[in-house]
Amino acid sequence: MVGKVYLVGAGPGDPELITVKGLRYLQQADVILYDRLVNPELLKHAKKGAKLVYCGKLPHHHTMKQETINHFLIKYAKKGLQVVRLKGGDPFVFGRGGEEAEECLRNEVPFEVVPGITAGIAASAYAGIPVTHRYLSRSFAFITGHQAGDLAAEHQWSHLAKGVDTLCVYMGVSHLSTIINELIQHGKSPQTPIALIQWGTLSDQRTVVGTLETIEERVKVAGVSNPSMIVIGEVVRLHKDLNWFNEEIMPSLPIRHG
Repeated sequence: MVGKVYLVGAGPGDPELITVKGLRYLQQADVILYDRLVNPELLKHAKKGAKLVYCGKLPHHHTMKQETINHFLIKYAKKGLQVVRLKGGDPFVFGRGGEEAEECLRNEVPFEVVPGITAGIAASAYAGIPVTHRYLSRSFAFITGHQAGDLAAEHQWSHLAKGVDTLCVYMGVSHLSTIINELIQHGKSPQTPIALIQWGTLSDQRTVVGTLETIEERVKVAGVSNPSMIVIGEVVRLHKDLNWFNEEIMPSLPIRHG
């Protein structure tokens, strides 16, 4: 009999933010293939004898190639095992879950997707920054920092700079300078608020705020690095008053409505 693959979102870091369904499948799994940003505490819920396979990826260094991960998903499922692919955040938000689902489909392996809380929303919320607000932001977009400097994505910057109120950038720290330059060149004000949230939802979360004009120096002084979410837009001004989770490490900006 063929088993089944469960593409499970582990959430943004805090182990308590995994869904009830995701936790149940994790506890029942015969095999768990997990990513680097999955909180190790979650693996303690694996049943005795479950096989744990690390698939973590670091910038410019992949522990396991995507093709190999796909191979293992199919291999274990074809043995009749229940396989959980445990992914940080949400499987379908920059998690290659769509590719893994397609691989299951091609090999006639049943699969199920269990959504998770993505870092763009969760890290922002833990920093007291709502991605939408009735007066400050009626639209938001998620992008990956890897597209910075990509000529194929050049046409997107004008829309992102002028047509989206809040911009959440994944994996963008190493491309911060390029992202800022692209947004300003395409019409975003240099005074636009921006925040970098490192280790969002975890006890060592740190938030640095500034403007497109000042943030690079502040990030350098604070020593912020990956993994960090970048949030750009007027909602960042709410950080000062709504920051319920931890103390800010750099000065915030005044709120400006309208």
